[in-house]
Amino acid sequence: MRVEVKRPSLADLNLSLGKRTRLHRLLYEHGSGNGTLLLLPIDQGLEHGPRDFFPNPEAADPQFQLRLAKEGGFSGIVFHVGLAEKYFKGYEGTVPLVLKLNGKTEIPDDSHAFSPQTASVEDAVRMGADAVGYTLYVGSPAQAEDFLQFMRIREDCERYGMPLIVWSYPRGEAIAKKGGRDSLYAIDYAARVAAELGADLVKLNLPKIDPEKDKDTPKPYNTLRPSFEEAVERVIRSAGRTLVIISGGEMVNDQELIEKARISMEAGATGLIFGRNIWQRPYEEGLRLSREIRNLLEQYPAYRRQFRASLA
Repeated sequence: MRVEVKRPSLADLNLSLGKRTRLHRLLYEHGSGNGTLLLLPIDQGLEHGPRDFFPNPEAADPQFQLRLAKEGGFSGIVFHVGLAEKYFKGYEGTVPLVLKLNGKTEIPDDSHAFSPQTASVEDAVRMGADAVGYTLYVGSPAQAEDFLQFMRIREDCERYGMPLIVWSYPRGEAIAKKGGRDSLYAIDYAARVAAELGADLVKLNLPKIDPEKDKDTPKPYNTLRPSFEEAVERVIRSAGRTLVIISGGEMVNDQELIEKARISMEAGATGLIFGRNIWQRPYEEGLRLSREIRNLLEQYPAYRRQFRASLA
């Protein structure tokens, strides 16, 4: 038996006119145009340094991703402020911009993870962005500072009518001791935190089922034995009316990526945010895969579906 629920859509959200207008452009005027999202992030140069471009040196030039976003029919591209200012000219009106407002390098470890603000909502308005992104490290010892920084950005987003996408990532020493950052417990918690704090959309990684690590998670997670599909449904459901976009993560083969996309959309996600899995490939290969994923999203407009009764 399955419980019928509704995939959140723009019509379900209590948003200001400015937010609704910008989200409408992302959801219905670009990409598949059916209320789904396909975003191409290129924030890894700050987060990981140049090493992510080694598999495909051409991708070090942001023009590579901008061409992919335009020709591949993405809903938008994610840039930090410096790249947006230097490279976005000529793509305005054809590729929506999501401006990332905070970031960090990978040089310090994640035991006290914190991502300081690097740009403002005013910058996003000035540059014509249709949304902003914020990385929130749930569970980090720096969480209190993170929450306060986020609160100020959330207030600015309300003031300027700017949709707010939260990269909700479990991090820190405590998370590592409670099953790790990829556990169902950690990602489920991160989904709920983003919803509680006022995200309009939340970017989540997919949970990994690892019985050896899962035994260290708090009750009742340590006794759950969900399938992968059930775990994905659970974290998306925990976000409630916050629209969920699923991250692609590190490079996998085509079949694995398409299956990840399919499972995510079947579970009720609004869309996908695939970066390295697209632009670490040669251009024509990345373009072909982008179009294949976009074709898949066309099968998943906002519609009524059923969750497993075990999640009720």
